Amino acid sequence: MITDFDGTLLRSDRTVSDRDRRALEALAARQILRIIATGRSMHSFETVGVTHLPVDYVVFSTGAGVVEWPTGRLVRKVDLPGGEVRHICEVLRRASLDLMVLRPIPQTHHFAYLAGDRPCEDFQRRLALYGPYAEKLSQNSCNFGEATQVLVIVPAEKGGRTLAAVREALPEFSIIQTTSPLDGKSTWIEIFPNGVSKSATADWLAQQLAVSPADSLSIGNDYNDLDLLDWAGTACVVANAPAALRDRYPAVASNDEDGVAEAIQNWCAQRLDGRMA
Repeated sequence: MITDFDGTLLRSDRTVSDRDRRALEALAARQILRIIATGRSMHSFETVGVTHLPVDYVVFSTGAGVVEWPTGRLVRKVDLPGGEVRHICEVLRRASLDLMVLRPIPQTHHFAYLAGDRPCEDFQRRLALYGPYAEKLSQNSCNFGEATQVLVIVPAEKGGRTLAAVREALPEFSIIQTTSPLDGKSTWIEIFPNGVSKSATADWLAQQLAVSPADSLSIGNDYNDLDLLDWAGTACVVANAPAALRDRYPAVASNDEDGVAEAIQNWCAQRLDGRMA
């Protein structure tokens, strides 16, 4: 069972409901592995302050890293080589896009940034939030070295065309769209090494654990969950997901109304117990 975190398992008040916790605990009794797949870095994930989560693994940074939980032992990480980082930065700079380059795991919350005179408000919001960990990237030098990812932040109205342009300019990389976790509107465009995504890492982990995608449940709420939802044998989205996702996948209750517990209950009833939910 693989669930997204923000807006899916995590409620709007930054807690996990008792019902969702009990549902996760019940999976352990069935010897079913429980995984969180989040776009957050581990630093950001740990700052949420949700303690004693009954899960077995956390896939973080949109699949660039995996840790055992709760030990925190790193079992996988993937980086962008320095030459590829430089190439990405040069392409984005020529396109006049504001960008952030995130340090390799486990220092992903440290980053360098390059911004024009008027970066979008959400870019400035993230810069203010992580100010102590940020440094300015020289306009004339993109010699950053290895990185976890490169991040572009644009207003929602520019999201679609900017995403298409970045994908066209950088076809050799994994480029993932997500909605800003800060303002809930702006578009974040995340650039990773080819093959990095929630689904690719879920597939890697499933192979290590001898689990078939057909025997997996995925639960999500946003566009960066699309590949994971397509990967799993059973998939659903919470009611607070965008309409485009609710039209494509079965919907359960919202993140504030125990949607993860409902998804688990339905899945167990249909697939594991052979009953209709």
